[in-house]
Amino acid sequence: RLPQVLVYDLLFGKGLKCGGRWKALARRHRARLEAELARLKVRQKVSRNEDLLAPGQAASPAASQVPRYVRVNTLKTCVDDVIDFFKRQGYSYLGKAASMEELRALSGKKFLLDPHLPELLVFPPQTDFHNNLMYTSGHIILQDKASCLPAFLLDPAAGSHVIDACAAPGNKTSHLAAILKNKGQIFAFDVDTKRLATMNTMLMRAGVTSFQLAQQDFLTVDPADPKYSKVTYILLDPSCSGSGMVNRLPREEAAPSAERLQALAGFQRKVLSHALGFPALRRLVYSTCSLHREENEDVVHAVLQEWGSAFRLVNAFPSWPCRGLAAFPSAEHCLRASPADTLTHGFFVAVLERWGEGAAAPSSLPAAAAENPLHGEGTAPGSAPKKRKRKRKKQRVK
Repeated sequence: RLPQVLVYDLLFGKGLKCGGRWKALARRHRARLEAELARLKVRQKVSRNEDLLAPGQAASPAASQVPRYVRVNTLKTCVDDVIDFFKRQGYSYLGKAASMEELRALSGKKFLLDPHLPELLVFPPQTDFHNNLMYTSGHIILQDKASCLPAFLLDPAAGSHVIDACAAPGNKTSHLAAILKNKGQIFAFDVDTKRLATMNTMLMRAGVTSFQLAQQDFLTVDPADPKYSKVTYILLDPSCSGSGMVNRLPREEAAPSAERLQALAGFQRKVLSHALGFPALRRLVYSTCSLHREENEDVVHAVLQEWGSAFRLVNAFPSWPCRGLAAFPSAEHCLRASPADTLTHGFFVAVLERWGEGAAAPSSLPAAAAENPLHGEGTAPGSAPKKRKRKRKKQRVK
C-alpha cells in the first residue's frame, strides 16, 4: 500500500518528502506515470483528475455537503464588485450567513457571504467556476474555507517579510500577498520544479508581485542567512497524509499506514522546529489537511517542549466551533475543521508566537479571529485586535 500512497502523492498531492527506496523508484518513473495519467484522461474525455471517478464515486457523502467556497482576490477587485458580477450572472445574493444551517441550505443559484472570513463567498456544493471569467482572470480563487484559515490567522502586517515554507500550489501564497497588499516580501519554497512553474503562473494571474520562488527544500534554508533576517512571519503547511481531503483520489488510500504516519510526523516535527529557528520570527502558523493526532497535536506538543518557553500557542479564533484534541494542556487553542462540524475539508491549524524574555510584543490577530479572547495559557495578554478596513478596488470585471 505504501507504493500506491507515494504514487498518489507524486501525481496529486504535495510531492514526496519521505518514503525511502519507494520514493526514489516513484521519482524514476514519474514521467511514465504522468504520461499514463494524461492518456487516461484523453481516453475518458475529461480534463480534471477527479473526473476519472465514476459518478457514484466522484462525490463522496462528505464532499457532497461541503459548499463551494470562493475567495475574493483583493489584489484585483473587492467583495462588493464580485457580488455585483455574480448577481448580473443570475445568482441571488442572500447576504452574510448567520449560521451553519444557512450554509447547509444553499441550493440553486444562491450564495452567501461567509460568517467567519470577510472575503469568502459561499455557493452550493459542486458549483463549477473553472470556466468563469472571474476565475480565469484571477479575480477569484477557488479555495476551501479551511485552507483560507492559515494565511488569515497569520495576518502579516503590510510591509512584512514572510516565508511560505511548503508553498505549491500557491493558493495560500496568493492569500498572503492579498493580506500584505503586495507590500513586503514573500519567500516561497517548494522542491518540485513543475509545481513551482504552475504556481508562478497562478500567482502572476492573481496579480501577486512581491514574491520570490525557490526550488529548494525548506530544511536546507539557513535561518542565519542575512536574506531572511527580517522574516517575522512563517506559514508552514508541510506534506501530510491528506486524510482530511474529502475529494482525495483514490478514496481507498485515505487511511495511511502506521509506518507512513510515523514518517510524516517525524518530518513535520523536524520542519516545524527548523522554522522556529529564524531569529526575527514573531508568529508562525502550522497547518495540515490531516485528521490524525500524530501529525497535528502531537507534532505541535513535541516541538513546543523542545523549544521550552520561547514559543507558545495563541488561542486563535475562540468562537471557532472545532478545537484541538485534548492531547496536552492548551491544545484546545488549536483549530480543527471537518465536513460535519464546519462544512469544510478536514484541517488542523495551530498559531505559535514567540514568547519570553526579550521577545517583541506579539502583534494582534485579525479582529474576527480574536473574538472574546481567553486570557489564559497560550494567549498574549494586552494584544488589541486590529480593525481591517476594506477598500474598493479600481478594477472591475464587466
